[in-house]
Amino acid sequence: MRKIAILGSTGSIGTQTLEVVRENGDIKVSALAAGNNITLLEKQIREFLPETAAVWSEERAAKLRENVSDLDVNIVSGMEGLMEVAAMQGTEMVVTAIVGMIGIRPTIAAIQAGKDIALANKETLVTAGHIIMPLAEECGVRILPVDSEHSAIFQSLQGGQEKALHKILLTASGGPFRGKKREDLLNIQPEDALKHPNWEMGRKITIDSSTLVNKGLEVIEAKWLFNVDIDQIQVVVQPQSIIHSMVEYVDGAIIAELGTPDMKLPIQYALYYPERRYLPGERLDFQSLSHMTFEKPDMDTFYGLRLAFEAGREGGSLPTVFNAANELAVSKFLDRKIKYLEIPEIIETCMREHRNILNPSVEEILETEREVYEQIESRW
Repeated sequence: MRKIAILGSTGSIGTQTLEVVRENGDIKVSALAAGNNITLLEKQIREFLPETAAVWSEERAAKLRENVSDLDVNIVSGMEGLMEVAAMQGTEMVVTAIVGMIGIRPTIAAIQAGKDIALANKETLVTAGHIIMPLAEECGVRILPVDSEHSAIFQSLQGGQEKALHKILLTASGGPFRGKKREDLLNIQPEDALKHPNWEMGRKITIDSSTLVNKGLEVIEAKWLFNVDIDQIQVVVQPQSIIHSMVEYVDGAIIAELGTPDMKLPIQYALYYPERRYLPGERLDFQSLSHMTFEKPDMDTFYGLRLAFEAGREGGSLPTVFNAANELAVSKFLDRKIKYLEIPEIIETCMREHRNILNPSVEEILETEREVYEQIESRW
């Protein structure tokens, strides 16, 4: 029986991963890690009986220990707890479903311990791809993408023709504000931006999808996952979210992965790769499919995407600035402390004022994040 650990088990990807585990019945969840939602985590512990569970706060960890004292489970906390879960002996794969740069150190710990990575924590590659990918190769570890778009690219490359890859066509739904101009976005509130037309996701990633910053993060992630230049990636708006992404080969042939919008498909594909298994759910019906449309992304209105291409092209510590500025800006928007259109403004300001570090260490990446946070807090 395959053993996995899940970092971020109470979030959207984590809970759907557990649904896949539940439906298949032949995977052992050896460890779970969550932020601070100990109510849901306790339910998960009681159902899946992991050996270890981690929460960020030691205070909540103490409460959880009390709540599950009738079970044989080790409760740990903090970054040390996350890294313990990630590197736990006997686990074969770690699903990295936590949000943010907090995922860098546990991912490194998992790779160094020889675990395959089912990657849903895009910030790890965005900010530290130059560290993660060579380390994975050195340790003989597979990085299997869980994001719908990157899974689609990965599946489209299964013919073994990576050397013949010419271009990646990364699709985007366009989010809830597709077709809007800046004047239409002046009074956008968090509840407006949280209404994604096709996908059910966490709050932060849903806001990112509305600004197209999420697509920008995916562009940088794809650069590292598939070893391509940033200018070999083209974003295509496909509003129906039927084509999840495509690859174009040197001879002009294009291979695409299509399906209904269901995150359990890429999750299951990563967990069982290279095996394909039956997945319950709605199927794409071409007889009732009326149309598929394609558009060019509006990188003037949603210029966070343009800034992502700039950060990915420049490299170094600039993608960290892009990511960190966005994380705090989105948090402030959700707390109603800044306006919607200030999100890309903050990102651009931080990028313009940053002195780039060409090959940053993990410590320099985290220090850059701290500096960006301090800069934003002092001015917004």
